[in-house]
Amino acid sequence: MRTRSTRRTALVAAGAASLALLAACGGGADAGSGGGEASDDIAVAASDTSCEVDATELEAGTHEFTVTNNGSSITEFYVYAEGDRIMGEVENIAPGVARSLLVELPAGDYQTACKPGMTGDGIRNALTVTGEAEQLSDDEALQAAVTDYTRYVTSQVTALQEQTQAFVAAVQAGDVAQAQALYPETRTYYERIEPVAESFGDLDPKIDARENDVEEGDAWTGFHVLERDLWATGDLSQSGPVADQLLSDVDDLATRVQSLELQPLDLANGALGLLDEIASSKITGEEDRYSHTDLWDFQANLDGSQAAITSLRPVIAEADPDLATALDEAFAATQAELAQFAAGDGFVLYTALTPAQVQGLSDSLNALAAQVSQVPAVVAG
Repeated sequence: MRTRSTRRTALVAAGAASLALLAACGGGADAGSGGGEASDDIAVAASDTSCEVDATELEAGTHEFTVTNNGSSITEFYVYAEGDRIMGEVENIAPGVARSLLVELPAGDYQTACKPGMTGDGIRNALTVTGEAEQLSDDEALQAAVTDYTRYVTSQVTALQEQTQAFVAAVQAGDVAQAQALYPETRTYYERIEPVAESFGDLDPKIDARENDVEEGDAWTGFHVLERDLWATGDLSQSGPVADQLLSDVDDLATRVQSLELQPLDLANGALGLLDEIASSKITGEEDRYSHTDLWDFQANLDGSQAAITSLRPVIAEADPDLATALDEAFAATQAELAQFAAGDGFVLYTALTPAQVQGLSDSLNALAAQVSQVPAVVAG
C-alpha cells in the first residue's frame, strides 16, 4: 500500500508537470495594428525583487506582454486598472520560463505588477495608455460571444447566491452533515466564474483564500475557513460571523457583476486561467485540503473554461477550423477522463485517486491547455 507521503509526492509531481506545460504554451499574437492583433511585444523581466517593464506609456489598443521569470520562485504578472480591477493576468510562471499575455487597454492610467511567490500586492509600475483605437468588441461576432458569456456569468452568480444562502443557513444551524453536503455544490458556481471574481482584486481573496495565502495581519475569511471548521474540527460554534461575511461578499460580487463590461480577451484569457487554477491548486490537492472535494472544483473550472470557449467558438471556427475541432476533442477527452471518478451527483474524494489516475488527469489537462493557449491570439487577430 502506498503511504500518504508517497501519494502526496506523486500529486505534486503531476501538478508541476501541468504548471510546466501551461507555462510553455502561453502563446501570443503576431505583430499587427489597431484594436486587433497586438502591435508590440513588451518585455517584462521579473525576478524575486524586481519587475522591469519595457514600457511606461502605450497607445490604446491590444498589447502583448512577454514575461520572463528570472527569479527563483513562481511568479505572476498583472495589469491593473483603477481600484485594482484586473485587466489581464498570467499566473504560474515558473523560474526560467516566459509566458505571454494579450490584453486590450483603452486610454487610462494602469499599473503593472509582478508577484514573486504569487503573494502580496506585487512589485508595481505605472503605465499610461493614451489615444483611441478600434475595440475588439466592435466586431459583431466577438460582441455576440461576450453577450452570450455574460448571460452565463449572470446565471452562475444568481445560483451562487441561492446556494450560498442555503450553505450559510446550514452552518448557522450547526448542521455539520448538511453543510458538508452543500459545500462542494456551492463552490461549483463560484469556481466556474472565478476569473470574473478575480477581476475584482479585493473579492476573490475574501471569498476563496486558503490559509497560507493570507497576508500577515489580514483576516482569513471565506469558504476555506468554513471547510476547516466542517472537516478538521467539526465545530461550527464560532463559524457564524465567517458564514455571514461569506454571504455578504457573494452578494457584493453579484452586485458588481451587474455593471461589469467584459471584453473578448477576458473570455479567452479566462478560459486558460481556469486551467491554470486546476494545475496550480486542484491537481496538487491543495485547494480543498480538509474536505478533499477537489474534483468538484476541477469539474467547475473545466465547465467554466468550456463555457468561455463555446461562446467564442463561432469566431474560432471561422478563423481556424482545425483549432475549433481540436478544442472540441480536447475538452471531450478531459471531461471523459474526469467522468470516471463520478459518484452519485458528485465525485469520489481526491484522496481515493491513485498516482496513475492523477497523472492521467494531468496529461489530459496538458493537452487541453495546449489548445486553449492558442485562443487569445485568434481572438486578437
